[in-house]
Amino acid sequence: MELPTSFEEFDIVEVRFKGGRKEFYRNTNRLNLTTGDAVVVDVPNGHHIGHVSLKGELVRLQMLKKKIDNNEEIRSIYRIANERDMEKFDEVRDMEGGTMYRSREIIQQLNLKMKLSDVEYQADKSKATFYYSADDRVDFRDLIKKLAEEFKVRIEMRQISLRHEAGRLGGIGSCGRELCCSTWLTDFKSVSTTAARYQNLSLNPSKLSGQCGRLKCCLNYELETYMDALKDIPTVNRPLQTQQGDAILQKTDIFKKMMWFGYKGDNNWYPVPVLRVKEILEQNAKGVAVEALVIEAQAEPKQNEFVAQVEGNLERLDDKFKSKKKKKKKKKKTDAEGTAAQQQPVEAQPKQQHAEARPHSKEQEQQHKQRKSHKPFKNKNKAPREDAPKAGAAQAGQQQAQPKPAAVAEAGQQPKKHKSRKPFRGNRSDQQNKPRTDA
Repeated sequence: MELPTSFEEFDIVEVRFKGGRKEFYRNTNRLNLTTGDAVVVDVPNGHHIGHVSLKGELVRLQMLKKKIDNNEEIRSIYRIANERDMEKFDEVRDMEGGTMYRSREIIQQLNLKMKLSDVEYQADKSKATFYYSADDRVDFRDLIKKLAEEFKVRIEMRQISLRHEAGRLGGIGSCGRELCCSTWLTDFKSVSTTAARYQNLSLNPSKLSGQCGRLKCCLNYELETYMDALKDIPTVNRPLQTQQGDAILQKTDIFKKMMWFGYKGDNNWYPVPVLRVKEILEQNAKGVAVEALVIEAQAEPKQNEFVAQVEGNLERLDDKFKSKKKKKKKKKKTDAEGTAAQQQPVEAQPKQQHAEARPHSKEQEQQHKQRKSHKPFKNKNKAPREDAPKAGAAQAGQQQAQPKPAAVAEAGQQPKKHKSRKPFRGNRSDQQNKPRTDA
């Protein structure tokens, strides 16, 4: 999008340096800059290279936020960095690591109570800035002399806080993301333990402290939201008086607006809504002890229509299967009763005949018992009687149709003998394969 002809772009640009340090410079030469360009800027006693981080009207708002005046103290941008400038800048940055390790050895030799965290060389290699942190004031006059003799540059010592030190070093927080202080956070506000108390967090220093050893900056992010939610929750300074005993506040769920109370000697906690707690406090102020913390509702909860339909359908299916089983059982019973009814007259007749044939005198009864106890001897090898009933006409016709062996012999035909063949079990010798001759 092209800007209007009468509109002039804001001539100040925000430039970012190593460690997230940002400063404002004036674009006096009206260079066509874009975000991320490397530029050579004016610094005291030389020049330095940085990258453009912000331009346009947003820079004006950022200056108002940081309370920086648009005056002549703002330095200017020389030019856009070329390849030669970037090569020198890369050589200077490679020297920073070795310089830091060597300066730490010198600090240990001098027994100074300070922690050196970073070293930054100027692009023209005329100055080196040493960033350190310390609990108390440190006399580093001897240190500066030795560092100047060792590296032959102008030395600047700058003390930073532990939060700035963590931002320069960087790292990953407990949330799994990069530290806020090393990415976007520039203004460090004081964090107190009251922020953790308002959010109902356990005062555990290992969980609440960040990599800098101070309380996490993110404790202030949601503090205003918690403060707004706490307006509707009453302050309970004394235990609630009930007929069961004094109920002590154990925990408060701020966003659900639920307060948990417990009795002495009872390990259970009872949730009570905020409105009910207000009612109990009003009655306790009048000197009345409440029967119970929560009034139990007598009305049963209504069942969902969909759940009721599903349960009704399942009951119908159960009734169908039960009715089918009952019908099958009834059919089986009727079939058994019919067969029993058919068999009853057949079995009853011989009993009646037998009952009629029984003798009435004692002698006849004894003879009848003897006949029953006496079983006839059956000889299996005995030939059938001549007067036995002959077979049916069909069987007789079949016996006559079969030819007799004598008739076959008269015709000159010998009867064939069927020999049972043994299974073949491998190769045999010629003697064994010879045909057998019958005796």
